Parts: sequence; C-alpha cells; structure tokens
Amino acid sequence: MSDGTARREADLPAAGPDSPGSRASRVGGPDAPDPDAVPGDPGFCGDPAADAKLLAGYAAETERRLALLPARPDRTAAEAERAENLHEDCRAVRHAFLARHADAVYDELTAGRTRRPRLPELAAEAAVRFPGLVPDAARLGAERAGLQAHKEGREIDQGIFFGALLRSPTAGTHLIESMLRPAPGSAARLAEFRRTDRLELPAVLLERRGEGAYVTFRNGHCLNAEDNRLIADLETAVDVALLDDRIRVGVLRGGPVTHPRHAGRRIFSAGINLKELHAGRISFVEFLLGRELGYVNKLARGLLREGPAAAGGAAAGKPWVGVVDGFAIGGGMQLLLVLDRVIAEEGAFLSLPAADEGIVPGLGNLRLTRLTGARTARQVILSGRRIHTSDPAAALLVDEVLPAAALDAAAERAVRELAGPAVAANRAMLTLAEEPLELLRGYLAEFAVVQARRIHSPDVLAKTRRYRARSGRAPA
Repeated sequence: MSDGTARREADLPAAGPDSPGSRASRVGGPDAPDPDAVPGDPGFCGDPAADAKLLAGYAAETERRLALLPARPDRTAAEAERAENLHEDCRAVRHAFLARHADAVYDELTAGRTRRPRLPELAAEAAVRFPGLVPDAARLGAERAGLQAHKEGREIDQGIFFGALLRSPTAGTHLIESMLRPAPGSAARLAEFRRTDRLELPAVLLERRGEGAYVTFRNGHCLNAEDNRLIADLETAVDVALLDDRIRVGVLRGGPVTHPRHAGRRIFSAGINLKELHAGRISFVEFLLGRELGYVNKLARGLLREGPAAAGGAAAGKPWVGVVDGFAIGGGMQLLLVLDRVIAEEGAFLSLPAADEGIVPGLGNLRLTRLTGARTARQVILSGRRIHTSDPAAALLVDEVLPAAALDAAAERAVRELAGPAVAANRAMLTLAEEPLELLRGYLAEFAVVQARRIHSPDVLAKTRRYRARSGRAPA
C-alpha cells in the first residue's frame, strides 16, 4: 500500500459497534435484536418520517466516506473493494427502508396516487423528498459525464427504488398504468400528424397510408440499434398512432442503413447500441426501464384511456405488424414478441444475444417461452441460438417469409386484414390471458433490480470495451 493510500485509509472512520457500517447497528445491537429487522436495517422504527431521517444520515455518511477515495478509474484494488462495500451496505439500507415504506413513499410522491409522474420525474422527486434514497441531480450529472466503466453505479440505486415500487401491488399497478398514458408532447405531435399524415422525428419517421400507421426506424448509422434518442422517438410515434382515430393498424420496420456492409439496405434492428453503452450514454431510467414500461408496453396494451374509462383500466390498443429486413437482434427481436403479425425477408434471422452481451433481454425471458416453448427459449437466451427464417422454429415467431420485393405488399395486406372492428378487442383479451398485469408487474420488479446491476457488472463493462474496439464490424 502506498503512503497516500495509507493516509486515506487512516482517515476513514473505524467501523465500531455503533458506527453506521457495523452489523450490530444494522440490526439493533446484539443484546436487543429486533425480530422485524432485515439485513441493512440501521434501527428503523416503522415511522416513515423518522426512518427517512435515518436513511438520509446513513447515506450522507456513506457519501462522506466515498469522497475520501479517489475517483473510480484511479482506485487501487483495495480502494475499489472498499468503495463497493460502502455502496453495498448503503444499498442494503435502502432495500430495508423500501421494504417497510414503499407504499408510503409512492403516496408521498404522487399525492396519494392522484398524480401520475413518469419514471424520470418520480426519481427526481424522490431524490428531493427522501435524501439518500436515489441519486440526486448532481450525482447523476457527474455519472453521465463519464464512460460506463468509470461510473459509481448510481443507477443501481434507481433500480432498487423502482423494483420496490413495482413489487407493491398498489404502487406498482399505479406506476404501470401511469406509464401507459401518452408521453409529454405526444398530443401536440398528433395535431401535426393529422394535418400532414407525416411526422419526422430525429430517429423515426411516421406516415399514414389509409388506415395504417407506418413507423420506420431511422438510426441507420448504427444498423437501427436502440439508444436514448430512438427510444424517445418511438414512444412519441406509437402514442400518435394510438391516439389518431383514423389509424386501425400500426407497422414497424427498419429503414435503410449506412454501414458499409449493408449500405442502402433496410435492416430491422441490431438491438442495444453497445457503443453508446460503453460511452455511458444509455440511461437506465429513460431507456432500459422506460422502454419496457413505455412504448413496448403500449404496443402490447395500448394507451390507458383518459377520463371515466380510465377508472376501469380500459386501454385503447391497436394491432401491430412487424416487417423484418435483414435481422432483428436483441431489442429488435423483443419487439416482435408483442406484435400481432410478423413478416420476414427470406434469409433474415432473429436473436437475443443476452449471454454474449451480459444483460437481461428486456421482457424476452417472460414472453419468448410462451411462443417457442422452454427448450428453444433457453437455447436462444442462454446459448445465443439464432433463429433463421429457414429453421422450423421460425414458424413459432414469424407468420410469413417472403422475398424482399414482396414485403411492401405483404405489409399493406396485413393492415387490411387486421383492420377489422373486432380485432382490437380480441387482441386485448389475448394479452389479458397471456400476460396478466400481475405477471408483468412481478417480472418488472425483479428486472429493475437485476438489469441495473448487470449494466454495471465487470463482465458487461469488459464486453462493451471489446465491442467498441471492433465497432466497425457488423453482425455476421
């Protein structure tokens, strides 16, 4: 250990029996055990306000200790281990606090569930009203300025927070329904779309042709991979298509790309943009969690109706068609699992390379099994099996396989066939039977915590660095 490291270690408070980091303090002391205590409990009494103060004090002490260490890229192995232990102890306290008070916290943030804030607003408000529960704006801003490998992992704390809310039947259901409302700005875009039958967003083009809304991904520089911008634009486009009463059916398709290997060709999607993840520009709240609760869930369930109908949970949904040119990787394949018809180009393939990327493939683990069966789903998710249109298993995921020249006509035919008045009602009943809200909520509660940890895990960080080094290569 260097002299500088020794001085820093000497400055850190000792973990005595009454210190915030000691096991005794977390469970109330060895002589007076609390039968309701859980690991990480610093002596919570059950009163939300009093326990919030305990949490704030514990988090502040943790931050003080962390501030005595160098920035993450400059830490020795011992310093990195110490920082990780400090974070994990504080995360255990957050878990314990939320295990007791998730509903009270959510009611405070939503004025007794009379307000419907979206995920970013909810997290920002929680940072102000419950200091130490989630990272505040300053700490998040510092995180966003660095590479993924240089971050402290503050988004893990957001995952713990949202996982606890989603675990609650009361708060979780309200949150899911809130995210089924139109995103801010969608209503204004609807007026523009109704005037011109066209809406151009930075990464998405939306066009109306008869009763169909054609949504084209325009992230061609990265094979239509998903990033923060594309996710936001897709939610706007899906909102507008669902809000416009002239539209009966939506169509998703990738636009032409500029990558040298596929230049000029349409490609459906290459999944998450790993270059953006390496650079630290993939947001947990807006992208990884917001994607599942936002536009993907709206594709599956529609928009929650405004006014009296909303009290019954009624949703305005429409059927969706996917047209797969080239390949649908990762998030691209995940989209197909909620669509009502999938048309693919001859020679195309689908894959969920979760084992290679190291992250959880969204809700693919929940949805793929019911389409392909358990054996095939495990081969795809755990072993990286690709499903080519020539494989017998493709029939479980794709409705039609056609030459590229026939895809346009097939999409138009699908719109005509799915525009019937009873289609929307029946697809809503299919979703209710296949994926009840409680099943979705339970999965999302675990997904929020697991995915937040995975994007900061050493193996994922190492893989994003390797991918960045060879980012000129396209999928084979």
